[in-house]
Amino acid sequence: MQQQLTPGELAGFLWSWWQGDALPALPPLAGFTVEEASDQELLANTMEVSPTTIDCRIEAGHYPYLARLGGTLAAFGWSSSGQAGFGGGLVTFQVPPKNRYLYDFVTLPTWRGLGIYPHLLQAILRHEGNEHERFWIVHQASNHASERGISKAGFHKTCQVHFLTSETLGLVAAPGESARARVGAALLDLPLIA
Repeated sequence: MQQQLTPGELAGFLWSWWQGDALPALPPLAGFTVEEASDQELLANTMEVSPTTIDCRIEAGHYPYLARLGGTLAAFGWSSSGQAGFGGGLVTFQVPPKNRYLYDFVTLPTWRGLGIYPHLLQAILRHEGNEHERFWIVHQASNHASERGISKAGFHKTCQVHFLTSETLGLVAAPGESARARVGAALLDLPLIA
């Protein structure tokens, strides 16, 4: 529901990809592979978190993906169902059935600038797209590399995410995306600002 609120500072962007959306052709990456991570210790070491953190995410219905180039780990990211969140805890929400929330993507420094991120996103969409209808992803406004990668992968910029106060966020629909913006606002339980 649209509310008469005033958006403050731009915090980030919400993007969506729905079944039926195009997957743009990407330049080929020789030796590129993606797998659902089975080596939780490798993932914990790469992410610099405890194995317990990895276990908790997996038990909560979050799936880790690893991207490799020539067999060497180059990037990782997560696809989640169940409870998810962003903004350092400002927003928590329940991912509904047939939806996935993609988050915590990192391309390792040696591999940046090669276009791995959009390839990884598309691999996840292809792998999970038959079972799930809608995919969502958020990035900070200052993260222009994420913005480029998400756009190249074929996602629609659905909403701007704005601070309303220092502890609350709201959404502003991107031009032509009012229907997706309403669904996104309901998903995140955030006000859609007129």
